[in-house]
Amino acid sequence: MCAAARMHPDGPVVDAALVRRLLSAQFPQWVGLPVTPVGSPGADNAMFRLGPELAVRLPRVEWAAGDVRREQQWLPLLAPRLPLPVPAPLAVGRPAAGYPWEWSVLRWIDGANPATGALAAPEALARDLAGFVNALRAVNPAGAPAGHRSVPLASRDGATRAAIAQLTGSIDTDAATALWDKALRLPEYDGPPVWMHGDLTPGNLLVSRTGRLAAVIDFALMGVGDPTADLIAAWNLLPAAARPAFRAALRADDAMWARGRAWAFSIALVTIPYYRHTDQALTSNARHVVREILADRGW
Repeated sequence: MCAAARMHPDGPVVDAALVRRLLSAQFPQWVGLPVTPVGSPGADNAMFRLGPELAVRLPRVEWAAGDVRREQQWLPLLAPRLPLPVPAPLAVGRPAAGYPWEWSVLRWIDGANPATGALAAPEALARDLAGFVNALRAVNPAGAPAGHRSVPLASRDGATRAAIAQLTGSIDTDAATALWDKALRLPEYDGPPVWMHGDLTPGNLLVSRTGRLAAVIDFALMGVGDPTADLIAAWNLLPAAARPAFRAALRADDAMWARGRAWAFSIALVTIPYYRHTDQALTSNARHVVREILADRGW
């Protein structure tokens, strides 16, 4: 899919030409830098490299537009307390040139997205990722906004069941429904509110040439509350053999681990029918998650 295509039916077309128009009107100091779409199209935000050191990030859909200010406010406060690089916002762009929302200019971070199923050092990556999550959870949550995914699993019931129905013929819908019914009977999180990233997917992680975690990006869903959703990387990224290292480092008990698996399952199920015609990489990863969880005998 090209960067100019619509990821969402009601979203604007976002391409390099739009980025150049926005820069010309608002940040002329960067007009002469080349604008290059990044390899991944991005589901909710489009990313463009701006010269060798900068990046431009623009929401593709209204529900993501409000998160620009969240990242601008909180990332500079979180960054010094985290063990790995995270995006560094430099400027906020205004709506203009037919584009309806605020957008960001950030520092570029080198690295590659990890390839699920072809990780160079999966157990080391699992420990790296758990270390990042633990450091994030340790940051003082006072005054922070609620995480977008810090909600009970039951709040996803309608969307999850609708997605299962749409996947009739492509997955075992009876098994999927039975697993989801069981997930809804899990006890809810009763711990203190802590910081969470909210969207730890392969597209939001960067690894080095050796396969170690190099950076974490896209904090649009960050906030405080129930951190369970940050366990989704166990299924969307890590192979089964590396999951115990991730779980042990996070000290996830049986209930939290099962809730994390249910979160991964629900997100993947909803992703497939919504993005199957617009984001093949995201859809392929979601199908991988569903297969892994349906094959899991630990429910």
